[in-house]
Amino acid sequence: MNNIEAKEIWFVTGSQHLYGDETLKQVAANSKEIVSGLNDSSLVPIKLVHKDTVKSSDEITKVMLDANNSTACIGVITWMHTFSPAKMWINGLSLLKKPICHLHTQFNAEIPWSKIDMDFMNLNQSAHGDREFGFIMSRMRKKRKVIVGHWKTEATQTKIGNWQRVALGWNELQNLKVARIGDNMRQVAVTEGDKVAAQIKFGVEVNGYDSSDVVKHIEQVSDKDLNSLLKEYEKDYNLTDSLKEGGDKRQSLVDAAKIELGLRAFLEEGGFKAFTDTFENLGDLKQLPGLAVQRLMADGYGFGAEGDWKTAALLRAMKVMAQGFEGGTSFMEDYTNHFTENKDYVLGSHMLEICPSIADAKPSCEVHPLGIGGKEDPVRLVFNSPKGAALNASLVDMGTRFRLIVNEVEAVEPEADLPNLPVARVLWDPKPDMDTAVTAWILAGGAHHTVYTQALTTEFLEDFADIAGIELLVIDKDTKVRTFKDTLNANEAYYHLFQHGM
Repeated sequence: MNNIEAKEIWFVTGSQHLYGDETLKQVAANSKEIVSGLNDSSLVPIKLVHKDTVKSSDEITKVMLDANNSTACIGVITWMHTFSPAKMWINGLSLLKKPICHLHTQFNAEIPWSKIDMDFMNLNQSAHGDREFGFIMSRMRKKRKVIVGHWKTEATQTKIGNWQRVALGWNELQNLKVARIGDNMRQVAVTEGDKVAAQIKFGVEVNGYDSSDVVKHIEQVSDKDLNSLLKEYEKDYNLTDSLKEGGDKRQSLVDAAKIELGLRAFLEEGGFKAFTDTFENLGDLKQLPGLAVQRLMADGYGFGAEGDWKTAALLRAMKVMAQGFEGGTSFMEDYTNHFTENKDYVLGSHMLEICPSIADAKPSCEVHPLGIGGKEDPVRLVFNSPKGAALNASLVDMGTRFRLIVNEVEAVEPEADLPNLPVARVLWDPKPDMDTAVTAWILAGGAHHTVYTQALTTEFLEDFADIAGIELLVIDKDTKVRTFKDTLNANEAYYHLFQHGM
């Protein structure tokens, strides 16, 4: 998925020369112990690297520039063990380009009531050292993650680990290449966007390719690789009789396997970790890639249908954040509604391309006609998704800025079997209710394509939006339409002033 072992987060402790060598030695020793303890925690997935205590503007500037220049470093955690005059930090913070987390902790957990003296107080000044540091970042309008709590607690370690995952997802975008196979679905607005602005804002590189670039790899597929993949299909999925060896649709499965092998080869050769396609530009492809796309997503690739490169990039970043977590993450689309007297729901699905990481059981591998695209009947995996908390996220280009919209939902079991629906699907209850949630989503300009996840929470995307410096709108159990409208209006003013440097 992403080489976590090759990445690191730098742990930078602030102090000053005022306290003398003995205190500074203790500061360094305590900082090293905190780093060692956090590295021993299973909740902290990315290695922390202890850096020497910074005590001057020059030392701070140097460590921030070094962080910028390190390909291994994907973020910085700062902590003020003692008081650290914040004017020393201005130049370094101005130059820092990596995500930053401000950890407000303390080496000791409790006050030693019978022993506490001024030596102890001078050494353990995080309570006001971190407030001084917090002021300067607020004064500089610098976005950061603030984590408060003792470093030994599970809650604090979980927050640190979650922020590390967001920093990892951001680092992925900085190096992400998206292959747009074919163009955008014709006349569709929301899947379009400014690819140059996206590369400036996120670092992601999006370029277009023709289906013939994939077909030439399909033509080179060996019989050995093809037969091996067909056996894998037979082991991992419940093949319908028509797709089994000797079945009347077996050739469709063979063609689907060739498409997967060719598409994988194309992506690997180009270093792409996300891609799009569109049924309107299939060229010599025999069928719209369904099974291939589903399996590539399961392996961590980002995907967007009909040329939706923004969703493809967001999906890849979120899959990187979620690696190792329970629950799946998939490309999704709000497909059809279920209105009843008591409760309203949304059925999410797509023509073919839903990731089996969100399947509730072993998927069925089936072939069915597809009424668009003008190609042969495509193979796809069919399944339901498990119930439980989830969210949908949509990244849209508003012309003057990028906006990330998140709706928290509750996945539920379908009320009945769906024997004639030949696609993967999930039924959800949008929070706070269907009326409010969909009204707010439409007012915000949320797309019909989303990233659906049961692995990540809103906090991950809030941190992501802060790192990226983009607008975030959350629709959850507390959302009121009138207040949401006020937020939209306030954000228009805020981002207008922000972009004009006011």
